Amino acid sequence: MEPQFLPCRIAVLTVSDTRTPADDRSGDTLVERLEAAGHVLADRAITPDDRVGIAEHLTRWIGEDGIDVVISTGGTGLTGRDVTVEAHRDVYEKEIDAFGTMFTILSIEKIGTSAVQSRACAGVAGGTYLFALPGSPSACRDAWDGILVHQLDYRHRPCNFVEIMPRLDEHLRRK
Repeated sequence: MEPQFLPCRIAVLTVSDTRTPADDRSGDTLVERLEAAGHVLADRAITPDDRVGIAEHLTRWIGEDGIDVVISTGGTGLTGRDVTVEAHRDVYEKEIDAFGTMFTILSIEKIGTSAVQSRACAGVAGGTYLFALPGSPSACRDAWDGILVHQLDYRHRPCNFVEIMPRLDEHLRRK
């Protein structure tokens, strides 16, 4: 018997000094895809390109029982205002190094050597998965369609993020 689909509760955070709910195309792309896959939008917000503010927002969501996954979009580039990766790493307990590698491989197929300009990353904190994606709708589609739709599906074999989710915070329960 095939395992049943288990929906994740996903929060979407757009990091931008200029985006508003009316023109947040990357956030819209992620919401459309996660809902089409059967997941639940747990929360959604836009926050400025500020390292401390981003980390505080991530930390707040990590502390909420109703959020399993946080996907941020924006601020993963190389400019001075791109601080999302640093904010994510400020809260990670463990980094998922291969996520950035997989995203780069997917990006090379689409944009060639321009893929070197992305610093997409992922990690885990407080039993919550955290993914930092570039701010373009295309990059969000690529990350979702090429990686996240599979890894956030309990039925995906040989393994997936959902099946180990109950054990992500076991170190916190041992005390």
